[in-house]
Amino acid sequence: MSNLAILGGAPLGAKSKKWAKWPVSEEKDAKLLAEITRSNRWSFDGPYEWKFAEAFTKYQKANFGMCNANGTVGIQMALEALGIGAYDEVIVPGMTWQATAAACVDVNAVPVLADVEPDTWNLDLASVEAAITKRTRAVIVVHLYGSVTDITKLAALCKKHKLHLIEDCAHQHGTFWKGQGVGSFGDVSSWSFQESKVLSSGEGGFSMCKTKELFYRLYSLRNCGRPYPADPAVFGLKKPAPKDSAIQSGNYRITEWQAGILLGGLSRLDKQVKDRDANAIYLNQQLAEIDGVLPMRRRKEVTQQSYFNFAFRVDPKELKVTNAQFCMALNAELRLTDDFEPPYDPLSNCGLYKPRTKKRHNLSKDYWKAINPAINKIPVCVEANRKSGITVHHQMLMNSRADMDLVAAAVRKLVDNIAEVRKLKVGELKKYQALSR
Repeated sequence: MSNLAILGGAPLGAKSKKWAKWPVSEEKDAKLLAEITRSNRWSFDGPYEWKFAEAFTKYQKANFGMCNANGTVGIQMALEALGIGAYDEVIVPGMTWQATAAACVDVNAVPVLADVEPDTWNLDLASVEAAITKRTRAVIVVHLYGSVTDITKLAALCKKHKLHLIEDCAHQHGTFWKGQGVGSFGDVSSWSFQESKVLSSGEGGFSMCKTKELFYRLYSLRNCGRPYPADPAVFGLKKPAPKDSAIQSGNYRITEWQAGILLGGLSRLDKQVKDRDANAIYLNQQLAEIDGVLPMRRRKEVTQQSYFNFAFRVDPKELKVTNAQFCMALNAELRLTDDFEPPYDPLSNCGLYKPRTKKRHNLSKDYWKAINPAINKIPVCVEANRKSGITVHHQMLMNSRADMDLVAAAVRKLVDNIAEVRKLKVGELKKYQALSR
């Protein structure tokens, strides 16, 4: 009989083992929601929404911020607030949730896919610079999973080429670069509060920005084109916005109940991030000692790291297995149900990123050709998804230190029995990410 659980051996994880669940809540959250229900003020610039907005913006050390419907529309709003539209080129990473690129197409811009670094899966700055043309207007950086782009160098690159910088921080609530919160470096940043995120209201999003002019434009974009009224007065903005800051738009607001859930989550966020970060550092130290296993790189400028997913890599040349085989075996050892899985599909061939399935995007023959994802060559993204990359949701890092030892022991067991892992028949992997923006 094989030593591996997936081939009939004894698993390392006990049958009665209970892993941490997500999301979490407390009794005080339910009490606050009851208060909101009785208040008869349920939406549209309510007091709890702005209380949360100011607190979260302050936590990330940004200038201005506001809630919106979700992270996807937050990127769209960022582009429109910066005046980016038809035929403008926007550089985005080739490894990200599809909405980062789809939001560009939704404002009739052209997403240009840049490749990523093999040890962070964040934007490769050389690939970014090579993608810049006379039509490039902005770069959207995604601080992916549990890594941060060199935001100092990227900001300097954007300044050099006179490009706007948008930060997609859907994975990074509570991450700090040299003591400064991510999301405060770009012109605008977008955040997600979808159920799987480390700060969650089930659905919801957030925008941060540097200037009051951008704040006014973002406010109008998320509130049916209305100008900011200075009622309630937030961030010291005691005067109504100029009339020319109003922009044709729709309703991208959240409710007071969502804000109440977010206030509860924010009260727990910093401790949760610190606990996850400590476990990730500990687990990475153990993984680094296993032949053929490669932790992700952590930049020295990161002073606190949040994790949407914990990630590491296997060396397919040394171990002669694929990440899909390794994930199958690892889930069996720990008695998990598909918790470990490859990273996002490369956007050049992603089942959920199909911009040419919508007639409204067919602006012209040239535009139709430019938004074909397959024209982008992003080999590092492809390699990470199909061969080496492994991720697991952040709730794994909310378990005990002994559980981190168990994960490391399971990885060691697979490497020690790698010949058995090679026997696994995965077939064509068509499982789309269940976690959405």
